[in-house]
Amino acid sequence: MNPSSTPRKRRLVTGALAAAALTAGLSAPAAAHAGTRASGTYVALGDSMASGPLIPNITGPVGCGRSTHNYPHELAGTLSPTTFRDVTCSGAASKHMTQQQETSVAGVPTETVPPQFDALSADTTLVTLTIGGNDTGLVGVAQNCVRIDPTAKPCKDDYTSGGVDQVAERIKAFEPRMSAVLDGVRQRAPQARIVVTGYGLYIKKGGCWPTQPVLPVDADYLQGSVNAMNAVIQRQAAAHGATYIDLVTPSIGHDACQSPSRRWIEGYVPVHLAAPSTPTAKAKPPTPEP
Repeated sequence: MNPSSTPRKRRLVTGALAAAALTAGLSAPAAAHAGTRASGTYVALGDSMASGPLIPNITGPVGCGRSTHNYPHELAGTLSPTTFRDVTCSGAASKHMTQQQETSVAGVPTETVPPQFDALSADTTLVTLTIGGNDTGLVGVAQNCVRIDPTAKPCKDDYTSGGVDQVAERIKAFEPRMSAVLDGVRQRAPQARIVVTGYGLYIKKGGCWPTQPVLPVDADYLQGSVNAMNAVIQRQAAAHGATYIDLVTPSIGHDACQSPSRRWIEGYVPVHLAAPSTPTAKAKPPTPEP
């Protein structure tokens, strides 16, 4: 996804929020371990939740929407690795770990970026990974769920007709892809510690129509789908010996329904200098424990 693309392709969660949970997750004895390992080469992989589109300043390919203040850069600033490679890119899906990705800005093609796995090497000591939102199509689902009329038909009905939950099926299909990605990381970076983030709390239980224009049942359906995807990510992280970082818990009370002063993720109608469903400047990473 590129940071200036149509709303359908905008992200569900905040990248800066990931830094908060990630640094917290690497605190105490884990922080010391990660800090030692990261003194070598740190490689950041992932989609726009990791790249941090529209958070100043842009670095790298413009179509990737990569920020100098995304969570990989914040984490690198804390750990001070000898070498840091951030190849996160908005719109990335699991296939872009091994395939080139075509990027664009406002629908205009920009760069073609290399497969993200090209950044990995045998001397890599730390890898962070955030992937899944584009594989499962949750961004498009969120945008399709906008309802200006509170009496309108819930969008959930469109995805669960015939007794089959289409989004749940997409999440199920994503699981073997997630497994393959983690296998690929391990093959290319056998000595690396692998840290995988989930996706955060986009909208609170029951939503907050009309502040965010989704019906209560749809708000719960959307977040429930995010949670189901997180369960897949967490399960595969555990199966591959990777560290999983939960982003839902730390973002409670900071979802898109909250006041501008508390909001860590922008809503459908921006109240900050940020695009819808992208990080706000309110999300700041804590200082990890020594």
